[in-house]
Order: sequence, then structure tokens, then C-alpha cells
Amino acid sequence: MRPLLLISLVIAGCFTAMSQTNEPPKKNPAEMMREMRLRQLTMRPSEFGEKPTAEFPHVCGVLMDWPIEAGTVTVVARTTGDASIYTTGTFGVIGGIGHENVRGVAKSCVRVAESHFEDASPTKDYPYPKAGRVRFYLVGYDGVRVIDGDLESLRQERDKCSDLYEAAQMVVTELRQITQGQKSERR
Repeated sequence: MRPLLLISLVIAGCFTAMSQTNEPPKKNPAEMMREMRLRQLTMRPSEFGEKPTAEFPHVCGVLMDWPIEAGTVTVVARTTGDASIYTTGTFGVIGGIGHENVRGVAKSCVRVAESHFEDASPTKDYPYPKAGRVRFYLVGYDGVRVIDGDLESLRQERDKCSDLYEAAQMVVTELRQITQGQKSERR
């Protein structure tokens, strides 16, 4: 009789601990953006269908964390041609892979990141940069590397990673043009 009582109490406890609806709890958009960013940094490249090639022997993706007044913008580019923008706010752009011009600049951005592979330091920590700094995460087949730069030096092309900053800005430009085009089509 005691095992039955114990099982009954466990079952009753499970029902009282479960949500009263069948819907999963909803996350706010900013939390979803942070999770998507972290996923880009922590998933194995093979899960994205990426493997080393002659063109991309070390780096399969790059994330640029770029501080703005309202928070941080993360620009993502991958060898697959996929590109996205995540923010610490509620705005983001995903699905760039569906556009040829985005695929081109995304691959170009990763190509530039590949040239900085040796300059980057291995990391397993993925904090956002401090104000006035830009952080580049180079997602490799064997882990993630990081390079930190001064925003003003990058903008003025005085930093060794100014070319990577510019390549990521091209991804932003192409994604912005697509979203602006979609908005004007809806009108």
C-alpha cells in the first residue's frame, strides 16, 4: 500500500507543478535574440551543414557585437550565406540566406574573418563588449575565437580589423535594404 501512496503523491505533485495551460511560456523578444546569438556561438558547425573547405579552412561564421546607444547589435554571417541581425532589444532580422546579395556579402565577411583567424584568441566566454568597443567572434570548426577592437579606430580604418568591421557593415546594409524593400512592398 505504501508504494501506491508514494506514487500517488508524486503524480499529484507533478500535476500541481505543471502549467495550467498547454501553451509554453512566452519569451520576450530580447531574450529570444540573446538565445539565438548564443546558439550561433555554441552549436557545432556540422549542425549548420558547415565543414572545412579550401576557401574556409578555419572559420565558418563570424559574429560582430557592436554597441549602439540602445544596446548591442550582433551581426551574424556564415559560410552558408546566411546572415542575421540580433539585438539586445526587440528588433532583429533573420532569413538573409534567401537573398543572393546577402549570401554574397555574408560569405565575403567570413572570408575576411578567415584572414584574422591567427590574430584571434580562443574563448568559451561570450560577453557583449563594453561601450566604445566592438567584439568579433570567429566561429571555427574547432571552437570560437575572439578579437576585441576600439569602435572609433575601426570606423577610422586604424585598426587591424577595420576590414572585418567594414565587411560586417556591408552585411548590415544588405539586410537593411531587404527589410526596407519588404516594408515598401506592404504599403
